[in-house]
Amino acid sequence: MKKLIAIVLCLVMVVAAVACTSKPATETKTETKTETAAQGKVFNIYAWNEEFKGFFEKYYTVPEGVTVNWIINPSDGGVYQQKLDEALLNQANAADDEKVDMFLAEADYIGKYVNSDATMGIDAIGFKNADTMYKYTIQAATDDNGVCKGVSFQCCPSALIYRRSIAKDVLGTDDPDEVQSKLDSWEKFEAVAADAKAKGYYMTASFAETFRTFSNNCTMPWVDANKNLQFDPMINAWIEQTEKFIANGYTLDCGIWDDEKNQQMFADGKTMCFFGPAWYFNFCMGNAQDPEKGCSGDWAICEGPMAHFWGGTWLLAATGSDNAEMLKDIFETFTVNEDVCSKLVANEKQFPNNTKVVDKFANDATYGSEFLGGQNDILAFSKLTGNIKWENHTNYDQILNESLQSCLQEYFKGSVDKDTALATFYQKINETYPDIVTP
Repeated sequence: MKKLIAIVLCLVMVVAAVACTSKPATETKTETKTETAAQGKVFNIYAWNEEFKGFFEKYYTVPEGVTVNWIINPSDGGVYQQKLDEALLNQANAADDEKVDMFLAEADYIGKYVNSDATMGIDAIGFKNADTMYKYTIQAATDDNGVCKGVSFQCCPSALIYRRSIAKDVLGTDDPDEVQSKLDSWEKFEAVAADAKAKGYYMTASFAETFRTFSNNCTMPWVDANKNLQFDPMINAWIEQTEKFIANGYTLDCGIWDDEKNQQMFADGKTMCFFGPAWYFNFCMGNAQDPEKGCSGDWAICEGPMAHFWGGTWLLAATGSDNAEMLKDIFETFTVNEDVCSKLVANEKQFPNNTKVVDKFANDATYGSEFLGGQNDILAFSKLTGNIKWENHTNYDQILNESLQSCLQEYFKGSVDKDTALATFYQKINETYPDIVTP
């Protein structure tokens, strides 16, 4: 989600993108006119892109007398975490108006902050999780002692996004239920990949396209209790499948955000399958939505071989904030407030973390995605949320997941052998996390 081409594509669609944008550090302020003594005068928010900032400015009313200060750093290479960590380290000694009040976190590293003194429980600000929230979003924000530290305004079930016209040619149908029946296992997926290749198509457009599908179904964490690096069977299965797909020409050897992959989203593209949640096809498939070269409407979604999720943005309450009332209000606005959550769907194409709002759109016969040829994506995704697993996550996941893919890409391209690629992976781990024991 973090390469320059993704920024360009997403900015065509919206001012701010979901998890795909990385910008230089920026700082912006929103002010109101009169003061309110009930809380701090400055509310500082740390984020890695402007997606939530856009929603915040549209749908949240800042209390009078409060200045909202956004500190935005790019997520690439862990820069955002580094800058955030520096601020949190100085939190106790910082002046009230300079303290971090709220910060955003992704699934790959949220545990690092949840299981630390840098965050405070939602009960400390008077907030309670609602029954309408998806369970895994609460699990992700809960520490090892059962204390919930934040909320997510979105739920991110991920699906197989397929090109209808290519599916008709290869499978004889573009109906989501029928396509799902033909792609509901990896064995079927690989068999169809061979059929697609025979007709001149790619099954996927990136060697890393299916990575999240496998990694979300791991049965053990990247690092064990003794800080030993371990490869889950699912990670090895992804490597083996990718080796086969590269060797047979079923996929391209480009990265998940590379231009070569994104070119395949145009109408003249030859790729049948992509994988991602609502934010991905709505905001990061800009080429497919290009008014001249794109193919909007020629797409649909189904679960695919395995249920999984990708991404998500959590709002965490920073210890030391003197804006408890505002924190509570923000949490409620973007999770409990049905009007705001409905606008996130209708106006922002989000899949909200509110089951009541989801049910409303899922049961609305008039609602559908133009990009998906009228398919009701909220209904489709609502059927996948119950299969999302939240387990075996570590604080190291972002760097390990990204590094593995980048190092193995050279192997898949044929630039280095597998042992050399893995040695480079281990070296990166040793440099970034010296406490992890590598082979």
